[in-house]
Amino acid sequence: MRTEKTLKLAVQYATDNADTPTRPQFRRWVKAALMQPAQIVLRLVDESEGHELNKQFRGKDYATNVLTFVYDDTQPLAGDIVLCTPVVGAEAHQQHKDLLAHYAHLTVHGVLHLQGYDHMEDAEAAEMEQLETQILAKLGYPDPYAERL
Repeated sequence: MRTEKTLKLAVQYATDNADTPTRPQFRRWVKAALMQPAQIVLRLVDESEGHELNKQFRGKDYATNVLTFVYDDTQPLAGDIVLCTPVVGAEAHQQHKDLLAHYAHLTVHGVLHLQGYDHMEDAEAAEMEQLETQILAKLGYPDPYAERL
């Protein structure tokens, strides 16, 4: 019997950046990567909040593109995904990627982290990247890792 992928998603815009995806776009991307019921808060932040969160929770003194916070092993799965809008925009520009495609990729990446996927080891990274690429292809986006080939 297949478990229905129920999703409770809250999208918080805590940024002045107007060049961000819509709630329906985020919902579509999250649902595409979700393999189990979940309650997710997706928060878009400016650089100062992204920097503070990365410093506080990862010990890294800079803003990063995406952070994922999992709340135990609850059912349904519960957690937060934080996207730092200036970092996402700068990366898309530097990597010559479509901004929407980059947001889709990082959203899918965060949802996979929420479900236990990681990229600390080479084999884990390869598995996660392949899954990201497959999900993004189904959504109509190009392989985000294609430039590495």
